[in-house]
Amino acid sequence: MVAEAEVVFQQSLPVVLDIDGVTSAVVSPLSSPKLGIRRPTASVSGGLSTSPVQVDDFDSSIPVYVPTIRSGSYADIGPKRSMEDEHICVDDLSSQLGCLFQLPKPSAFYAVFDGHGGSEAATYVKQNAIRLLFEDDNFPQTSEVNSVYVEEVKSSLRNAFLQADLALAEDCSISSSSGTTALAALISGRLLMVANAGDCRAVLCRKGKAIEMSHDHRPINIPERIRVEESGGVIEDGYLNGELSVTRALGDWDMKRPHGSNSPLISEPEIKQITLTEEDEFLVIGCDGIWDVLTSQEAVSVVKRGLNRHGDPARCARELVMEALRLNTFDNLTAVVVCFVTVDREGEAVVPLEKKRCCSLTPEAFRSLRNLLDG
Repeated sequence: MVAEAEVVFQQSLPVVLDIDGVTSAVVSPLSSPKLGIRRPTASVSGGLSTSPVQVDDFDSSIPVYVPTIRSGSYADIGPKRSMEDEHICVDDLSSQLGCLFQLPKPSAFYAVFDGHGGSEAATYVKQNAIRLLFEDDNFPQTSEVNSVYVEEVKSSLRNAFLQADLALAEDCSISSSSGTTALAALISGRLLMVANAGDCRAVLCRKGKAIEMSHDHRPINIPERIRVEESGGVIEDGYLNGELSVTRALGDWDMKRPHGSNSPLISEPEIKQITLTEEDEFLVIGCDGIWDVLTSQEAVSVVKRGLNRHGDPARCARELVMEALRLNTFDNLTAVVVCFVTVDREGEAVVPLEKKRCCSLTPEAFRSLRNLLDG
């Protein structure tokens, strides 16, 4: 049994993104250095405004939601003989990438890789994901999240998935029959972006309800089945070419055509994005060992009950894995729980609010305030 929890608690100014609801596109994966466990701390900051006040294009009476990020993870070999899952948890990208790398705040990165045909592909992608994504020359280095930033990140994600796939083909130490699914979640300010290739899944909890941030790329998925068949592939007994249970994956070069050719099995990720609000409680990321026996809403309910009891995302991840084992899942299990709110000592959720921009008092306001203080 393997348990792993990387908990980092970070709060900072948000970046406002004008993207409402969930939108989709197509993208790819990642990896990270080992992180130490850090004790979570909580802080809530606010501001006091006194009229008249000079403000640049902002209503100071309206606070802006700031995601407060902390996470935990848990993995278990399950009933299988070997462990082929890998995962990444980075709650504070800025501290990991260094002060010279400019990012929106907060910035965080999570990923789950479900290997098959051995663990080599999943291990390789985990070890190289951070490098492949954030060392891309085209990855935007800015603190501002806007439409240009979103498109550039999507492009970098797609490129990272592609480069990881090609690297698996070129590495002679990795079997051509080894492959892995990949799901990556990137938080940039209030933007949550999920890139997925395979059947790992990300589910957002909004006011207790499950919002799926990814699609399972399996032969049972009608659009995927049509794409496979149009590419010359066949579905036999629910498997791609009678061999593979997913229609998108990194590696598996014994089943892929040369790069540039139209192949039934592809590594191109599908991307969804959403703007986080104060109604968003947490994100659950898991491999198919979880989703084979639990619906998205059932998983959200398990985690929500745990957070209401003890507020620990690492314990929630373990409880989710244990529930899947109780329901007789037949695969390795990995769960990552990312919380967007903290809990006070009475068990109540605390939603941090922050000003969008600093304000300054006008001379008239300063004199009024001084007169008030002087009595």
